[in-house]
Amino acid sequence: MPQQRLGFLGIIIEDRKISADEVNHILSDFGDHIIARLGIPYKAKECSIINLVIDMTTDQLGSLTGKLGAIEGVTVKSALSKLK
Repeated sequence: MPQQRLGFLGIIIEDRKISADEVNHILSDFGDHIIARLGIPYKAKECSIINLVIDMTTDQLGSLTGKLGAIEGVTVKSALSKLK
């Protein structure tokens, strides 16, 4: 069984009105693996930034980032620690 690992995820949403509902729905599906969430509306650039602390397997992270990255106007970057 794959081990869960600690990591983080950065999400930039270019237009909150268009993409935020879909992003939040996907994040809700993975809610059991999200330890912390910080959302920042950045009015100067007319975008939103979400930072997550996660604890999940590499397969789960791939699924999450793939679903988020498929949404138009959403950019996702992530990293997992070596800590198991």
